Amino acid sequence: MNLLMYMAPIAVVILLPATLLMERNVIAITMALARKDTIVVYYLLFNSSLAYFVNLTNFLVTKHTSALTLQVLGNAKGAVAVVVSIIIFKNPVSLMGMLGYSLTVVGVLLYNESKKGNK
Repeated sequence: MNLLMYMAPIAVVILLPATLLMERNVIAITMALARKDTIVVYYLLFNSSLAYFVNLTNFLVTKHTSALTLQVLGNAKGAVAVVVSIIIFKNPVSLMGMLGYSLTVVGVLLYNESKKGNK
């Protein structure tokens, strides 16, 4: 929680000016959408709550395991996202892509086995 408490204000200080610079009229568009349909406000609150819990979960995983485990989980998540996109959206994947994601899954499995062996 302490790390999140220190990181959030720094992220706002860095990202808010960048957002305002790159998307000059984002605040006006968001306000117009919110006036037209109030559910936009609930979407923004829900989205920011999810972002908070994602950050909190990342910090908790790192605290209870290790930074390497968090990276391995991130790679596994990427492989799962590709499989889901293939199944649901029928996205094409090249042979090189399949080999890369297969190697990723093998790496995750080997990491899992090595963690079991250390216990």
